[in-house]
Amino acid sequence: MKTFSLSMITLSLAVLVAANADAKDAEALAAANAKLLEQTAGKGFGPQSPRDLEQLEGTNPRAFNEAPDHDEMNLCNIHFHKNAEHRGGEFTTFAGYGDGTGFNTGYVYNGQLDDEHLKSVEHNICAGPGGSLQPGDTIEAHYVFTSAQTNPGPTLGACLSESTMNPQLRVEGQVYVLVNDSDALDFNELAAFDTVNGYVQPLNIPTNTGEPIQYAGSTTGPAYNEKGSPLKVSWSVRPQVAFVDIHSVGKWCEGNVFNETAAHGVRNLVTHPELISDID
Repeated sequence: MKTFSLSMITLSLAVLVAANADAKDAEALAAANAKLLEQTAGKGFGPQSPRDLEQLEGTNPRAFNEAPDHDEMNLCNIHFHKNAEHRGGEFTTFAGYGDGTGFNTGYVYNGQLDDEHLKSVEHNICAGPGGSLQPGDTIEAHYVFTSAQTNPGPTLGACLSESTMNPQLRVEGQVYVLVNDSDALDFNELAAFDTVNGYVQPLNIPTNTGEPIQYAGSTTGPAYNEKGSPLKVSWSVRPQVAFVDIHSVGKWCEGNVFNETAAHGVRNLVTHPELISDID
């Protein structure tokens, strides 16, 4: 007759609970994606974002011209999401379905961090509806560009102008991992901008995080989990992460021209081929 130790039973229960949680998350995500497909069917929505950057094939028929390179456009907004909205490269670990409103979902860094990088912080950092940021968290920063003549400011409204209400839009995406390390990158420097050759430009987007994956998509955010985004966006997302001092992110949240004080929620990954574009 076999005997089972308490530790073996505990481990088995933990595996069972995890499997059930994974199944529940998958079921909830599939239901939301089915609702999105139903709500967009036959309405002419263009390709959507975010997406799996390793899923290269899409069948969405709506075509639009690719936006110019970002150095020929004006930076209009910078914000970030808690966990990566996109999946790919060094951020393919699913955080779970979360609360259904965009928090505690998305994708996180696949690698390991040492204890020193994960040392806890003594105060809340960028606290918002999804809680405050912690060392080890993953964020996806979006540098938004417009073909309109505008100045950087809050929300997507800063990307429009009275003279150009249908500008071309581009988003440069970079995933960062927050560490408790003053020698890591400073987010205030990463978000710094100035006028370069007549265009407002970020000065320090990382150039060593891999060749960006470019594709045609849309705006993101959990408000579009079950409905289509009508805005067309040219995306450029880098596949590798960069490490950022969490305290510098907190300092940025305390005051910036974009009025950003906390992380945004994450839109569910869009997976139906009918709702995504081909990646060349």
